[in-house]
Amino acid sequence: MENGTIVVQSTEQVTHQEVEKVRTPFKEFWRKFKKQRLALVAGCFVGFLFIIAILGPIITPYSSIEPDYENILSPPSMEHFAGTDAFGRDIFSRIIEGTRISLFVGLSSVLVGALGGTVLGLISGFYGGWIDSIIMRFCDVLFAFPGILLAIGIIAILGPGLGNVIIAVAIFGIPTFARIVRSSTLSIKATVYVESARSIGAPAKRIIWKHIFPGTVSSIIVYFTMRIGTSILTAASLSFLGLGAQPPSPEWGAMLSSGRDFLNTAPHVTIFPGLAIFITVLAFNLLGDGLRDALDPKMKD
Repeated sequence: MENGTIVVQSTEQVTHQEVEKVRTPFKEFWRKFKKQRLALVAGCFVGFLFIIAILGPIITPYSSIEPDYENILSPPSMEHFAGTDAFGRDIFSRIIEGTRISLFVGLSSVLVGALGGTVLGLISGFYGGWIDSIIMRFCDVLFAFPGILLAIGIIAILGPGLGNVIIAVAIFGIPTFARIVRSSTLSIKATVYVESARSIGAPAKRIIWKHIFPGTVSSIIVYFTMRIGTSILTAASLSFLGLGAQPPSPEWGAMLSSGRDFLNTAPHVTIFPGLAIFITVLAFNLLGDGLRDALDPKMKD
């Protein structure tokens, strides 16, 4: 009995140790991601930005729109942490309110671009032939234009405004998403389980969405995250040129544009919105790098 008990206990112990070694995909992802210290910090900062965007109207000490002509171009102080602009509006409050606008523009434009590019990439990679050629030539045409010039051309047709900025930035992102998804689709299409599904007569729609699309998700997530920062920067550039958000909207690019006439006399009007853009774009890029390293199965510890 004692020997039998020892054998049972030993078997249970080995089995428990083997179970602990088995990692779920999420645990494996988290194990790799938490080693990326910069990505962790960037992820926390991005989460903080979303909290600010949600609580913006509650936590802003002053109105972001109403002028205060008694405090025009005041430097940073205990009363106004980031100073005031040419209309006496608190810059700190405007940056907080602008966080919501910038995140909304970045997320919505990338989401639209990701949806369009993913569908085109799946269709192009799965069917191939003349369909693939047409879609890829369409992407080549879009790639032929620098992103900011393409966005300016689209807004010149549609007119200025945040809604048209979202459309312009989304179109700018479609070809890259399409190329990324097409590349993943071509490699997944050649796998055994996809060939087996085709051999038994599974519908193309089912194969694409059940067998191929899940394999492209990690690549989409990585580029989606990094693309948000680029979209925020592009939208800010368009607003700086007067093609995006219009006054008195507290959009970061528009704030930069309104402060360029005071670079010598009141540099804080442009410094703080510029820092907000720089840090936000950097955070999304670092987070995207961390996600890429954590989701890539080829990356070793």
